[in-house]
Amino acid sequence: MKKVAIVGCGGSGKSHLARELGRLLGAPVTHLDAVYYDDEWNALPMEKFEALQRDLVSARSWVIDGNYNSTLQVRLEACDTVVFMDMPTITCLWGVLSRQLRHGRGQNKKDGIYNRIHLGVLRYVWSYRRKMRPRVMQKIDEFAGHHAEVVLLTSRRQTRLWLERTAATLH
Repeated sequence: MKKVAIVGCGGSGKSHLARELGRLLGAPVTHLDAVYYDDEWNALPMEKFEALQRDLVSARSWVIDGNYNSTLQVRLEACDTVVFMDMPTITCLWGVLSRQLRHGRGQNKKDGIYNRIHLGVLRYVWSYRRKMRPRVMQKIDEFAGHHAEVVLLTSRRQTRLWLERTAATLH
């Protein structure tokens, strides 16, 4: 496990898992929100965003968290492990809202915390399992299913246990 792509709905715990996994693996961690948005929430042009990801995945080891379905193929083709944070909708909604309560509005690029809750974000989280999940699963199968280990985590508890087992196998 040297090149890990972490995907899942907003609020599923991607950034937390990325920080922990990066620490365990001694690998650099990239939160795609930190790359995609500047300090004023302006988005990077998609062609630059994709090129930057191609540079990131050419490294010897990495942990990258984020969705960005339009560029997911870049990460999936290069990874040796995909972790899909397949949490229930209520867990993700709670994750988004509790992050807002803990950290307030704004950005903390170091920790991959991007709090910008608005109706569009809540709608995205609410409809993720129905709309985005099938598309993400299809891309994982198509672009990573034949060469990468695919880890499906469906609860916070399962995520903690997986991290503990991963830590035990690395040491």
